[in-house]
Amino acid sequence: MKTIFKSTILLAVAGLFVLTSCDDDNESNPTLTMPTQFVLNNPAITGNVDLQKSQAVALTWSQPRPYNDFDAPVVPTYKVQISPTGSFNKEYDATLEDNTGADFFTLDESYTNGQNVEINTETIDRKLVQLCLWEDASKVPALLDLAIRVKACIQDAGFHEYYPIYSNVVNLKAVPYYIELKPAEPIIWYMVGNCIGSASWSNGGDQVGKGLVPMFLVPNEQYDAATGGGLTSFTGYFPEDGQFKFVLTPGSWDDQLNFTNVKNPGSFLVDADGNNHNIGIGVAGYYTIKVDTRTNDITIEKYEDPVKVYPQLCVAGTFNEWGDSDMTPVFTLDGAENHIWSYEVNGGDKLKVKIPGSWETNWGYKNGLAGEADGNGNLVVPEGKYLFLFNDITADYMLINLSE
Repeated sequence: MKTIFKSTILLAVAGLFVLTSCDDDNESNPTLTMPTQFVLNNPAITGNVDLQKSQAVALTWSQPRPYNDFDAPVVPTYKVQISPTGSFNKEYDATLEDNTGADFFTLDESYTNGQNVEINTETIDRKLVQLCLWEDASKVPALLDLAIRVKACIQDAGFHEYYPIYSNVVNLKAVPYYIELKPAEPIIWYMVGNCIGSASWSNGGDQVGKGLVPMFLVPNEQYDAATGGGLTSFTGYFPEDGQFKFVLTPGSWDDQLNFTNVKNPGSFLVDADGNNHNIGIGVAGYYTIKVDTRTNDITIEKYEDPVKVYPQLCVAGTFNEWGDSDMTPVFTLDGAENHIWSYEVNGGDKLKVKIPGSWETNWGYKNGLAGEADGNGNLVVPEGKYLFLFNDITADYMLINLSE
């Protein structure tokens, strides 16, 4: 389960200001203090850094003076920037088709301090291949000078950046190599809450398909090859007073989407649980939720088509001689209306989903989703081991790789 961007939700800053007195200007007045610089230390490296044979480049930097003089100073976010030309004039933007003139890139990872930060060398090399447009190994230079600096800024809850400052630049020599760039994996956000799956608010890595329910890919949606951004969707039943939000990485609460990301919320939704901004369901019913991972915008609309509730669904395939193997319901809260089912499958398996004891109602491969179709419309599972999730309202399915 790969993810594309990784930011840390830090202390939000809303309306940074200077407090002054109309009548007197004494030293007790708190004032916004803007740091102007901080120091990136020279990495303890002897010789050239072989980006293919080494694992990471270790960096440390000093903390800039706090961004204000209040008792609870604002914590900055740090990101590492690298240039193969020594210039930092135009940043590479993977969402743009034309990056002519770009001469540096910013790594996706963010940090809250500058102690013992390790920068993955493969990540550096992949960014270099993109920026420098190396089409094959013959285009890769034997040795490359890299200029490195760190950006510090303030992020609010929406990941907007304010008051950036930059460290000094340090230089090192690197031995790059060619990596064939593959399209980025689509970005998947996971729902978690008191009405999601086991309704336990559990977001551990072992909770996918239990307390964590992923958004489904949209059939035939074109996902950005560089970033993995695109439209994801989920249709299901939500009870009154249900609350949920989204996390990006199983096992982490760092990256979240909530009610503040919902565009044009209808009267059937509420902003729940105070500062947590959980998405609250004011009116029970069926809803289609869409997350555009290019912008992190959420839309939620009522689903009006008739819905059938199945007490049990099965998978039939080459692994059970086309008999019935019970799928596991995902929404297991007492009295919950379940429409998501799970089952573990292996590469090469052919399968369909069906009602028990009959082929009168069954579902197979769906065009534009994972896997392939055989001549009978069965889903052929790609190589690997997967958690197969199926939505009986939309017939959408997802394969979550368990081999990684």
